[in-house]
Amino acid sequence: MPARPALLRQEPMSLDLTDLRLFVHVAEAPSLTQGARHACLSTAAASARIQQLEAQLGKRLFYRSSRGMALTASGQRLLTHARRVLRQLDHLTHDMAGDDDRAGHLRILANTTAVTELMPAVLGEFLAERPRLTIDLRERLNHEVVRGVEQGSADMGIVAGPISTAGLERYHFSTDRLVLITAPDHPLAQRQNVVLEDLVEDFHVGLPDTSSLMQFLTRRFESVGAELKLRVQVSGFEAICRLVAAGVGVGVIPESAALRHRRLMTLALIHIDAPWATRERSVVVRNAAELPGAGMALIEALMAFGRTDQPPKA
Repeated sequence: MPARPALLRQEPMSLDLTDLRLFVHVAEAPSLTQGARHACLSTAAASARIQQLEAQLGKRLFYRSSRGMALTASGQRLLTHARRVLRQLDHLTHDMAGDDDRAGHLRILANTTAVTELMPAVLGEFLAERPRLTIDLRERLNHEVVRGVEQGSADMGIVAGPISTAGLERYHFSTDRLVLITAPDHPLAQRQNVVLEDLVEDFHVGLPDTSSLMQFLTRRFESVGAELKLRVQVSGFEAICRLVAAGVGVGVIPESAALRHRRLMTLALIHIDAPWATRERSVVVRNAAELPGAGMALIEALMAFGRTDQPPKA
């Protein structure tokens, strides 16, 4: 009987963590140049490292074109694993530091209101107590927040309103509502309540089209066969309130923001009689038990803020 051929012993794959971090930066950036900059490498060095990684894996990770780089199916799979590996490495590093609650790094995705109104109020004291903690807070649409948490590009996300978060842990921490604001002499200023159809003839002052609130409102107007007529778009709620107070148009913004700015300018606030105007705020995570200590501490800080946050009186 002929001798059986010896089994070839396959060497275990050894991936460089620097290459994995670079790969994630490039995958999440709009271009190789931007990804290289985030990784503190030259574009040429980053390109060479990506090519070496592809050769090592025997897989093409990016489609390259004049418009930039797009992930292949293999690249998408690697991105999922790379994020998980790097996240666990970060958690390990912070756990071994012995002061996990006050150090480390958190990646957070949040909708417009959370980025501009909520998180500044919460993070001031939270970060002051944790001088070695850094946070990467980025604005995204609600569905992009959920997808980012699912895919591992964020440790946690903050969403508002009705949105599916199946497969994620969701922690409700506060409730806000959208209200109509007008100048005091506007025809709707004396009303106690309005419905969406009352707002379709007015010109509005709003946020940029890319904001989650603006896209949400646009869909609500489309649901009643109307167009959200925008006269001017600005970057924040304070600017909206100033323009509305000057009679430029009306606006729909969170009540908490409207009440705060009404202390400094003359505005009328009118209740919107619709279930969608009530906005439940929640934190979403994949698994709270896997968060670094600072992550769990931030969830607790948000929950505490929600218990004590009362809209300021006019």
